[in-house]
Amino acid sequence: MKTTKVFDAVEMMRSIRTKLQNKYEKDPDLRKTKLSDIRKKYRVKPRRKTFANS
Repeated sequence: MKTTKVFDAVEMMRSIRTKLQNKYEKDPDLRKTKLSDIRKKYRVKPRRKTFANS
């Protein structure tokens, strides 16, 4: 007794993720520039790398 969904959020997120993956696979530097632009826009500092033994 399944009904068809009018809006499927999971399917939408999967399609967005796939589009972005394909886009950044073609141009890996684009991902870095987009992330740096977002960090500047929202004033977010890059994460520090943590090490397991520290």
